[in-house]
Amino acid sequence: MSPAPALARRDLETRAERAAAHLPGLLVAAQRIAANVVLGSHGRRRPGMGESFWQFRPYGPDDTPGRIDWRQSARSDTLYVREREWTAAQTVALWCDLSPSMQFRSRKEWPTKAERAAVLALALGIVLVEGGEKILRLSSEGTPVRAATAGRLALSQMADHLARDLAAPDDNAGDAPFPSFTQGLARYGATVLISDFLQPLPDIAAGLSHLAGRNQSVHLVQVLDAAEETLPFTGRVRFEGLENEGAFTIDRTEDARAAYMARMAAHREALRNMAAMYGWSFAVHRTDASPQLTLVALHRAIGERHR
Repeated sequence: MSPAPALARRDLETRAERAAAHLPGLLVAAQRIAANVVLGSHGRRRPGMGESFWQFRPYGPDDTPGRIDWRQSARSDTLYVREREWTAAQTVALWCDLSPSMQFRSRKEWPTKAERAAVLALALGIVLVEGGEKILRLSSEGTPVRAATAGRLALSQMADHLARDLAAPDDNAGDAPFPSFTQGLARYGATVLISDFLQPLPDIAAGLSHLAGRNQSVHLVQVLDAAEETLPFTGRVRFEGLENEGAFTIDRTEDARAAYMARMAAHREALRNMAAMYGWSFAVHRTDASPQLTLVALHRAIGERHR
């Protein structure tokens, strides 16, 4: 065997071993978090066309007389409507930012932002699939990796891709623009975007505007390291960008803390306002906090937007 193919094979084996090493931890963490989420009602539980009875509710001004359940209404002075459960599974697209800036962590005992984002995405996928929904994983460019699927196969495929991408991050991804999300997404669907959202605001606004044009119900989750919020350093510190931004040194970091935190707060408020403008949800998660509460809030937000 010539040297070139041998080197290529060795490189492939090394990357495969790295991906396999990430997979068990990723799956275990995601399954543990998902198992602690109290689903309550069935994942699809929202009114609509279907055969399954859900509940009785009081007759409203938007209901027609033909929807009244007279047997139930005869038991009281209130008119009741028989509500049926929507049986068509919805598709939720999941985009997880694994770009170089997401590889940051300020303390060894904390996960990187990319690792936490991957665990959140996979845990949400588990919860959605268990609720009877389909999931659609989006690539770093914002395009579908494959068609929307349900069941354990969908989760296995998603875990494989996330583990592979975590093991071999694309060092050139930092030069790529914020995804435009223009292909492969159904109108009136749901999309979850998990990122640090530290890209320039005009780039983010341009990408999100395409989702708004498709009437997507979008849920933004900003994942940050605690140090990115508080700038806890003191003295002379050299900062190096993870996405070819270069390096710069601050002589007295504590003197820059207030201005830095104000700028971060302004950036976050702009993101929150951007989401609110379209009627979307926006949440912030720090890698030093438990992912469970974020997952519960995210799952609830998805359910409320589709009732």
